[in-house]
Amino acid sequence: MTFLKSSFFKKYLLPGFVFQSVTIAGGYGTGRELVEFFLNYGPLGGLLGMFLVTTLMWSIILAVSFEFSRRFKAYDYRTFFKELLGPFWFLFEIIYAVQIFLVLAVIGSAAGIILRDNFGLPYMAGVIIMLAAVGFLTFKGKGLIENFLSVWSIILYLVYTAFFIVALLKFGPMIQKNFASGIILPKWALGGFKYALYNLGTVPAVLFCLNHIESRKEAVTAGILGGFIGIIPGALFFIAVVGYYPGVLPEEIPAVFLLQKAGVPLLLILFQLVLFGTLIETGTGFIHSVNERIRATLLAKGKELLRWQRPLIALIMLSIALGIATFGLVNLIAKGYGSAAWGFLIAYIIPILTIGVYKLVKSRS
Repeated sequence: MTFLKSSFFKKYLLPGFVFQSVTIAGGYGTGRELVEFFLNYGPLGGLLGMFLVTTLMWSIILAVSFEFSRRFKAYDYRTFFKELLGPFWFLFEIIYAVQIFLVLAVIGSAAGIILRDNFGLPYMAGVIIMLAAVGFLTFKGKGLIENFLSVWSIILYLVYTAFFIVALLKFGPMIQKNFASGIILPKWALGGFKYALYNLGTVPAVLFCLNHIESRKEAVTAGILGGFIGIIPGALFFIAVVGYYPGVLPEEIPAVFLLQKAGVPLLLILFQLVLFGTLIETGTGFIHSVNERIRATLLAKGKELLRWQRPLIALIMLSIALGIATFGLVNLIAKGYGSAAWGFLIAYIIPILTIGVYKLVKSRS
């Protein structure tokens, strides 16, 4: 815990771990997103999309965004996008609102499925437990949220590493055979591009922890590291799941499918518990970003967001998302996520690489 409180960790690693935390749940953690946007293009095609497109894009956009946030002291998305887009900042908020409810619907659906299918609890039990945990964390505020996201991300890294090792031991020849096939299907780069775009929409949920960064070097380094921190667990999972390509493609929760094939009950239980925690991570990160946006607005009017109002906002948002969750996990990821990606390209990616870079250069001169 001492390391987590160190200046080095907070400046260089915390932003990446928070980014990974809000990115992973629902589709990433269950493996569904990784199958949808990478493995669908073949074992080798998916790997190329993951590293040559997604990781590179993440690192570049995070580096520029972190420096923009530091330079203009924009630690909530309202302040950030008012500085970036001026009077058109509301365009991003519309897209972001759609994304938030999509993500909350995905994690709500996944929470219910995990406890229902693996622990025999009613579907709504998983949803209620997740809702209570998110409400508690948002009530406690920034300090506990930072610690929880960091610690749980490290636990997740350990479990994903164990998952990877077991897969190599159990399915090593099958993994090697499928990679050796050299399958690269058309549009693999588009898959990596869309996945990177959609998940960059989580950056507003990372802004609250960037106030530890004090220099351009720290911001850029943290951004570059953030891209790699975000993708490593996904890469470990992708390599593991390649052993069951193409049979794994239609599976709703590919991670559970693979662990059941591995026949390691203890790891399956541990993975489910850690996966459930990632759902809480992501829900907390997104809702906290909304709370910080509301808080900034109230502060501008000389008011304050009260502590009891934070979990109330979480409850309202998660309740709305439960209605959206009826569309199903696979459909939400395949259709909703892909559509949101193009919105972020127009309202965030292009502006930050043009207007954002111009403002940074101008402010430096």
